[in-house]
Amino acid sequence: MSPRRASYREDNDHYFAPSRPLRADGIRAEHQTGAFAKSWWADRWIAALERLVDSGRLARGRAYARKGQVLEINIEPGKVSARVQGSRPTPYKITINIGQLTNQEWERVLTALAAQAIFTASLLNGEMPPDVETAFDAAKVSLFPQTQQDLTTKCSCPDAANPCKHLAAVFYLLGERFDQDPFLIFRLRGRTREEILGALRAGRQGYGAERQGHGAAAAIGAAAEKLTDGRPLEELIPTFWQEGAPLEHFTVSIAAPEVGAVLLKRLGAPPLGQDATEVSATLTRTYAIVTSQALDLAFGDEEEDEPAAA
Repeated sequence: MSPRRASYREDNDHYFAPSRPLRADGIRAEHQTGAFAKSWWADRWIAALERLVDSGRLARGRAYARKGQVLEINIEPGKVSARVQGSRPTPYKITINIGQLTNQEWERVLTALAAQAIFTASLLNGEMPPDVETAFDAAKVSLFPQTQQDLTTKCSCPDAANPCKHLAAVFYLLGERFDQDPFLIFRLRGRTREEILGALRAGRQGYGAERQGHGAAAAIGAAAEKLTDGRPLEELIPTFWQEGAPLEHFTVSIAAPEVGAVLLKRLGAPPLGQDATEVSATLTRTYAIVTSQALDLAFGDEEEDEPAAA
């Protein structure tokens, strides 16, 4: 039996024995079992990773993501930086670079997005349209990494393989973040949420007649605009997490919202650091529970409150 089989690498005649990572209390994956991605767009991101990494490193990367070995992740236009706790006292530094689109490429993409009402409506609802890639195809660019040349990755660990298990762990956690906020993918490619939605609001002016022909899409878009009173989203962000006005003259119309948690989806993760994803998910579930219970109280079966027949 070879003690080093499938558990070491050889690099200039030096052997690296298998090691265990030091215990860390970092970012733990929401998905402790099964797939990391719930949405098709997050799944597409993870699929790009899985084409580049061998199965053994993928498995160790998933374990690192679930154990909390990733200490922090920062997303900037064209770049992801992270720190991952491995077997050495000093955490490893991770960088993932993905090419940003040029201004001309983004103009072509945004024109194609604004031309389709369903694209605008879905993005206003905080969701990635299922065929959004057709807009990028029209601009002759890609939204997601297609080949190894589309990504430049680096880890300070001694493993010669690239991507390594530390990079894989970061990739998996990014997939979960993309589930919560698809605009992070656009941010990596060079445009923020505000820039995307601002361009779509402006571009939508020329496609009003077309939007009327998309019943479901128009309803989603109209609901999003109604809930913001027609004001730009950036005007609402500073006060979103504050208490509202006094309730003396508050009136209630009990009905399920046309679009669930639409403002939360448009605003994205709250400014709460590592807890942002968990808070957003908890609020979304809470909104759904409150809606269900309010409807039950208002319109539920009242027979149980009637006196029993003698």
